[in-house]
This record gives sequence, C-alpha cells and structure tokens, in this order.
Amino acid sequence: MAQPRSDKIWHNGQFEDWDKANLHVTSHALHYGTSWFEGIRCYKTSRGSEVFRLREHTERLFNSCKIYRTQVPYLLDDFQEAILETIRINKMNHCYIRPIILLGVGSLGLNPLDIPVESYIMVWEWGRYLGEGATESGVDVCVSSWSRAAPNTYPAMAKVGGNYINSILIKLEAVVNGFAEGVALDSQGCVSEGSGENIFFIRDGKLYTPPISAAILPGITRDTVITLAQERGYTVLEQPLPREMLHIADEVFLTGTAAEITPIRSVDHIAVGDGKPGPITLEIQRDFFDYVEGRVEDRHGWMTPVYEEEHARK
Repeated sequence: MAQPRSDKIWHNGQFEDWDKANLHVTSHALHYGTSWFEGIRCYKTSRGSEVFRLREHTERLFNSCKIYRTQVPYLLDDFQEAILETIRINKMNHCYIRPIILLGVGSLGLNPLDIPVESYIMVWEWGRYLGEGATESGVDVCVSSWSRAAPNTYPAMAKVGGNYINSILIKLEAVVNGFAEGVALDSQGCVSEGSGENIFFIRDGKLYTPPISAAILPGITRDTVITLAQERGYTVLEQPLPREMLHIADEVFLTGTAAEITPIRSVDHIAVGDGKPGPITLEIQRDFFDYVEGRVEDRHGWMTPVYEEEHARK
C-alpha cells in the first residue's frame, strides 16, 4: 500500500506542510491511545467533487470525544468547513479524509483532563482498501481468535485510537494466514464485525446485520446500506447472529468508508454461496456507487459539494 501523502495538513486552524505536521514523543495520544478519528471519502461525482455524509462523520467524531470527556475546540460547522478547505488547498477531486483529534503534550499520567487538545485533518488518494478487485470479485476471510471487547470494558461506539489495537490483532492474524480480513465475534460468541468493517448476511432474501450491542462501531456506510436495501423493498434485521451464519448465508459482505461494499466469497475456506458475489450484494453495491458517484440524485442530502463553482456550472 502506497504511503499516504498530499501537500498540506490542517493543524489547529492553520495549514502546515505534510512533512512538518509532527507530534512530540511525550504526547499523551502516543502513550495511551487517546486519539479520536474518522475516515471519510470525497468522490468525483457527475456534479463535481462531493464528500459523502460529511455531517454524520463529523458528528460521530465529536460524539467519540464526548464519551471520553474531551472538549473539541471547534464548532461542528466550522470543523466541517475545515475539512472542505483541506481538500481545496490540496486541489483534490477525490480522496480519503482523516480528521483526528488527540491529546498532546502534558501530563504522562493517565488523567487526561488538563492535557491540550490537538486537531489535524489529512487527505490523500486511497484506492480499494482490501485490494484491487476486492469490490468486484470478493475477498476471503477467516473467523478471528480475537474477540471484540465485552460490554462495560471500553466503549465500542467511540472511534478511538486505543480500540484499534484489537483490530490490528484481528488483521494481523488474518493476513499472516493468507486471508484478506478477519471477522471477530463478540463476548457472547456471536458475530460482531471485521477488523475495520461492519458485516451483512443475506439469507432467503432478507438482510441481517449484528446490532450495536455486539460491540460494533455504528458504521455510517452500514446505515447507508440499511437505507438503500429498504428502499429496494428488502427486510433488514438487526439481531444477534451465531457464528455458523457465516457458513450458511447465501451472501455475505463487508461495509465501511475504506472498504465501501466488499463481498465475502469464503469464510475459513468455506465458500459463501457459490463462491462469487451474490445478486443482492451486487444490486446494493451498484446502488451505493450510483449514489456516491452522482449517477442518481442526492435524494437524502448525503453529498456535500467541495467546489461550489463546479456545482454552479451544472
């Protein structure tokens, strides 16, 4: 995977050169994982460059900080505008966006309450997260030996850096064993999610996905898929799902900002369906890309223009 890069990074209201946006080694986030971040995509649509579900992502970022009693030093609307301005100053038409809020230099004890808050926004070009051809052909996954956290250990609803040590273990185990991704179970042995994606099952024409209580991150792409599937007339059920659903489902797919909608073709070397992306997965995937790439109207108000002059010419 190519090293991410662009010209400028937004830092506390100012733009810095990519190579100069550095943190001190005593930053609290480095030692204890006290960083909160988002993954967002800007798409080159038929109407111009647009950010997908910018407000929902920014709200989730602010809520993640709130769970940890960290005050974001910006208003929601101002932070959204900073994201758009970061894309503009880097002159990008499509990109991945990584805003991150973290605790900087202060006490190296665990108490974070008086430590200064640092804010950064990065953008770079990022292709298919699970590899070229993943969205077209599907990927092979395994069930991880690492589980998601039990309730009341740490908040799974917060997108916080420290949580991702668990995700790294899941990903490492999968990759070294020849799989593209790992699927974690929750503390009750039911299906939770991938290392960085939510998961959906299709059986007998219905969609199933684990509930928020299964230690999943409440994904924005997950929410998008639920909406698009229901518009197609499909029943979508959020409920606990046993591990064996991974083997008997007709279709399975992953969702996330980075992964977008990626079919799963096998689990633990057992083919899902006939081992190819299924028809309902492909239908929903097509609806998703039609929406984010501007081939249909923005009927839900999910797309935010980056360059207003582009839209003015349409």
